[in-house]
Amino acid sequence: MNIRLVKISTTAYEEEDFLLVTSLKDSQIESIVGPMVEEERNSDGSVFHSNDDLWWSLKDAYPNDFISVYTDETILKLVF
Repeated sequence: MNIRLVKISTTAYEEEDFLLVTSLKDSQIESIVGPMVEEERNSDGSVFHSNDDLWWSLKDAYPNDFISVYTDETILKLVF
């Protein structure tokens, strides 16, 4: 199993980015996250998908793969 760190950016706002530590390939992530982001962008504001929605959709689609999510709130910062 190949585990890697992937930064997911769905908006122009960096604070909304999140990190995945995952065994998924780019194509697997794109096949789930891409349509959800497009749906939200093409709506009149009536559709909203949180980062948690995106992450859980990946977990539902690929239950046997390793997927862990990190946001600014969950990343431990060490300052020296």
